[in-house]
Amino acid sequence: MKVALLLGIAAVSLGAAAPSYPQSVDLLIRGGTIYTGSDAPFVGDVAITGDHIVSVSKHANVSAARIIDATGMIVAPGFIDPHTHMGGDLASADPAKRLVPAFLMQGVTTAFIGNDGGGSPDVAKTLGSAATRPVGINYATYVGFGAVREKVVGEDNRAPTPEEMAKMKGLVAGAMCQGAIGLSTGLFYAPQSFAKTEEVIELAKEAGKRGGTYDSHIRDESSYTVGLVAAIDEAIRIGREGGLPAHISHIKALGVDVQGQAPKIIAMIEAARARGEKVTANQYPWSASGTSLVASLVPLWAQDGGRPALLKRFDDPALTQKMHEGMVENLRKRGGADKLLIVEGKYRNRYLDAVAKEMNLAPVDAAIAVIRIGDPGTVSFNQSEADIAAFMQQPWVMTGSDASGGHPRVYGTFARKYDKYVKTDHVITLRQFIERSSALTADTFGLAGRGHLRSGAFADVVVFDPKTYASRATYEAPTEYAAGVQTVVVNGVVAVDKGAMTGKAGGRALPHKPTPGSCK
Repeated sequence: MKVALLLGIAAVSLGAAAPSYPQSVDLLIRGGTIYTGSDAPFVGDVAITGDHIVSVSKHANVSAARIIDATGMIVAPGFIDPHTHMGGDLASADPAKRLVPAFLMQGVTTAFIGNDGGGSPDVAKTLGSAATRPVGINYATYVGFGAVREKVVGEDNRAPTPEEMAKMKGLVAGAMCQGAIGLSTGLFYAPQSFAKTEEVIELAKEAGKRGGTYDSHIRDESSYTVGLVAAIDEAIRIGREGGLPAHISHIKALGVDVQGQAPKIIAMIEAARARGEKVTANQYPWSASGTSLVASLVPLWAQDGGRPALLKRFDDPALTQKMHEGMVENLRKRGGADKLLIVEGKYRNRYLDAVAKEMNLAPVDAAIAVIRIGDPGTVSFNQSEADIAAFMQQPWVMTGSDASGGHPRVYGTFARKYDKYVKTDHVITLRQFIERSSALTADTFGLAGRGHLRSGAFADVVVFDPKTYASRATYEAPTEYAAGVQTVVVNGVVAVDKGAMTGKAGGRALPHKPTPGSCK
């Protein structure tokens, strides 16, 4: 009996010393240079079974149903985009759109929607859509200040009544309890721009009580109203007084009046972080921003009441001069008519100066004529490379696309950041690019099991060729897929294989878990 017992102990001991991973796995990505999201790179293997990573090691001694040879490739955590406008695609009736191939072909496996204040307060519906309409990527959503305010107050320039404020707070609280990741704002845009800081703080508190983040397209990225410095200060204040982390979306110094202010903005944020405040940002690697023609040029006072009121003001002789002067000034801030590219509608891929010449009108009058037809998207070239580089080098700035139609950032943001700012200009290192496109985002927003290649993590993986990974999208041809991505895995599902879409939808909705006890 003693012998048998000893043999049993020996067997247990031997068993404990055996590898913790199974001897057979579903997928083995072999021989690539692995960037885990937190460790120095090494050549090795990533073993996957089901939707999880089983092991990340220099050599996985396992058999596999399928082996992908990643020799010479970079293997990284799937990239995470914290600022997009892809909600429509993710909820589309078209299965091909719901795959979001523009993201997968760059290696993006997770994205946030509901940004700029646009997120529906019906978060349960937004997140629940994936159950019946499979998606290609994972997604989380914000509840939007703009959507909440328009639902309760409308589009008018006025403060909410106490009853309306209570209703808005209830909508934010309810959305957080349904799984919103936080509260987003677009304070540059009317009617959100009509809100005072204190109003936003009150709603931010509701998100803060439930563990959310305050995400903002700040009130002014240029010199339109309060100015860039004051707008950054406001965002930091809202986070501080709202009791939640503040995240500044697509951080930039937009326009000729504020170019060169990046060092000052960085110092402000560093000071807040030194005080213990949680402040981060995302950035897209493009010198041109993207918005609409109205948002680019029309003064905010003229947007009070929405489009019907705006069109009436265009026809009001008493307002003609004031409107014209305001639009001329805003065009100057944007760098002039030759820097404003229309990317939608009748005048797609035409600069405003060329449209004005064709119409035989002054640029602002031509813009008004175009706006009467609709409000097309625009791209304006208004940032300096020095500012872009300065922001990009900060360890609290992550990659984000602000993906919206007509701009190449939808199809090429992550690939361009690597190709231009890592490979060509050497602004950041490859490791910094990968970690600030994956792990930093996951850790900042509490995406458990995402953003890292490690045992037990969800199997979101990108394999790309460091020699060819690059954006092919341009301002004139913004819908070209990126080059160089060989394989993308989303929750263990191979979504891109040998550089081509497989058509398989492995994505999931990612509801945020509110602070325990905050949703009674």
